[in-house]
Amino acid sequence: MRTTRVTAAALAAAAVLTLSACGGEPTARTDAVTQISGQAKTGTATVLDRPFDKPELVLTDTTGKPWNLREQTKGKPTLIYFGYTNCPDVCPLTMSNIAVARKALPQADQENLRVVFVTTDPERDTPESLGAWLKAQDPSFVGLTGDFATIQAAARTLGIGIDPAKKEADGSVVSMHGAQVIAFSPKTDEGYLLYGENTTVDTYTADLPKIAKGENP
Repeated sequence: MRTTRVTAAALAAAAVLTLSACGGEPTARTDAVTQISGQAKTGTATVLDRPFDKPELVLTDTTGKPWNLREQTKGKPTLIYFGYTNCPDVCPLTMSNIAVARKALPQADQENLRVVFVTTDPERDTPESLGAWLKAQDPSFVGLTGDFATIQAAARTLGIGIDPAKKEADGSVVSMHGAQVIAFSPKTDEGYLLYGENTTVDTYTADLPKIAKGENP
């Protein structure tokens, strides 16, 4: 497989990280990428030359209790995704693909993996509704909700843009958000892999065993 060198400037210019209106076409967001460089692998992950620090983020989990991202995921292979439960396509597909891939892992790796879904629509995604939605995907998944500005700021540190949810002319509510999954290494607690919204279940299934060990896929 051919590997292409990618710089932060090139990614920003190409608007690789876009805002996705679930159910619609992605919208380019030129300010979404500020610090990414890596090796882009066609059809798989982008391995980041400059990994992301894990955000200092404390939100509310689906039981209504505070959940500290850094503390709860320290030393654990972790996938983080920002989306919302009323999304008709991209968000549930992404979570479903990860859920299927997780079940292919050995039991010990399944239990060690942390999959964190942070809502981009906290006004509608209450702990209760978020919990019910994620339970249908995989009961082990962690759902977080809270103050929108806090969520938006945390996403931005990972190069992911989020806009406040807005009501469309037809009455529907749309949350525009970057649809990337960031994988954090259990060795360094840094975000070292980036997956786009078109990543398949086969790719996640192939990569998760290596992510569980903090290795490059």
